[in-house]
This record gives sequence, structure tokens and C-alpha cells, in this order.
Amino acid sequence: MIEITEEEISLEELIKRARCKDAGAIVTFLGMVRDDGIEKLEVEAFREAALAELEAIQREATSRFALKAVEVVHRTGMLAVGESILAIVCSAGHRKEAFSGCRYIIEELKKRAPLWKKELGETGGHWVGQDEPAGR
Repeated sequence: MIEITEEEISLEELIKRARCKDAGAIVTFLGMVRDDGIEKLEVEAFREAALAELEAIQREATSRFALKAVEVVHRTGMLAVGESILAIVCSAGHRKEAFSGCRYIIEELKKRAPLWKKELGETGGHWVGQDEPAGR
């Protein structure tokens, strides 16, 4: 399952969906808003394009690493320090494939998915790692 949502992420639900009889490993990644001197993090997405790119990354990872299940949920909206931004859950027959698949997904997502983060603090805000979204 691939999802972009403003709702809190249930890691337990994602793990439950990734379980299957022929999986010997489930690897999870949970990205959080860290306290880098910010007050909030605003996350935006070009939703249709981001979903399409995440689905392509999911297919690639599943094929390349023989994954049994892949769950990816990315949040948007205004997030406070300590809140989750991203969850990835990969199940595979063995731990090596599950870890490799999870790492591949996060690295490709960072490079390819049209998702933007703006750090907000006392001195205003700035877009992280790239130009601000188109149309701003």
C-alpha cells in the first residue's frame, strides 16, 4: 500500500499488513520531525505525481529485492517536533532483502518523489534541500 495522508501513521497496522507466512523478516523505518531548532515542519506534495513515483519505487524494490510486501505512508501538512513524517515497512524471506528494500525505497523517495519540507521557526521558514514547490 502506498499512501499520502495528513493523519498520524499507525506503524502497527502497517506491520500487520506486511506479515505473511513466507516472510522471515520485516524491517521498518519511521522518519520523525527532529528538533533542529525548529518549531514545526510543513510538508507538501504534488499528490498524483508523488503517488505514481512511490508506486514505481515500490515495484522496483519488490522486484529487485524479492519483497513479499511493501507499505509506504508519507504525511503532509503541518507537523510538530516528534511527529512521524514517513513510514516504510518491507517484508521479505530474509533480513538482507528486507533491509536492502527498505533502504532502496527511502533513498529513491528522497531523490525522485515530488515532496517538499519547510522548516518553521522563530526567524520564519525555509524550504529544506531544494527550491520551494512550483507556484509559490
